[in-house]
Amino acid sequence: MNFSDTPRTTPSAHARRRPMGPHPGIVGAVSLALVIASLLVAAPMGGSPSFGSLAGAPQDQYGTTTQWSAMLLLGSAVPLGILAATLYSHLRGQGFRVPGPAIALFGGIGASSMLMLSALVTWTLSHEAIATDPRLARALELLAQSSGGVAHALGLGLLVAGVAVPGLLGRMLPAPLPWAGLLVAAICEVSVLSLVIAPLGFLTVLGRFAALVWLVVIGFALSRTTGTRTTGSRITTPKETS
Repeated sequence: MNFSDTPRTTPSAHARRRPMGPHPGIVGAVSLALVIASLLVAAPMGGSPSFGSLAGAPQDQYGTTTQWSAMLLLGSAVPLGILAATLYSHLRGQGFRVPGPAIALFGGIGASSMLMLSALVTWTLSHEAIATDPRLARALELLAQSSGGVAHALGLGLLVAGVAVPGLLGRMLPAPLPWAGLLVAAICEVSVLSLVIAPLGFLTVLGRFAALVWLVVIGFALSRTTGTRTTGSRITTPKETS
């Protein structure tokens, strides 16, 4: 019997072809939906602290509404972290051994952590004892704004770039998608200038939403590549590597 003709199928090879885990597109969509829901809940009272739009709101508008907004924002951070881990696992499963996936994971964890911090600070602002102290309330508003705004956007930029670069070099995706991701990542990173140049604050909002939308799109696109894996910078099918 010629053992060389025996099909060689190992669990690791099978795992590379069919990565396990939650659907990245669906997880990303859940995170985006919760962010939008948080903003819609906060809209009647003037906005969300994480977007810098609650400062100066009447004290009687703090309370249950703010707590609901904070809860939804906190909830959105969980699927965002799961998405980062899923994308990292997917890229590693496709054969990438470059820093990109690790950078994406680092950025995703950072973005999720900063969003959690912003949500908890927003929840703290909902209490009357805090809201009635103008200086303390303003300090917490700034913390919620900076953590859920610039810091969150910086993490999202790293997450997007960490996925876009392997997607481009490995030719996993149509070229427009990775290039669009690199543009979004650049906007997110440049938004840090808004800390010293206030008029650039719009970059933070633009980068945040553009990054989340891109991650949803890329999540659905990457889920279709489970039948291929990368060797170097080229995508090959399992038959080509046998």
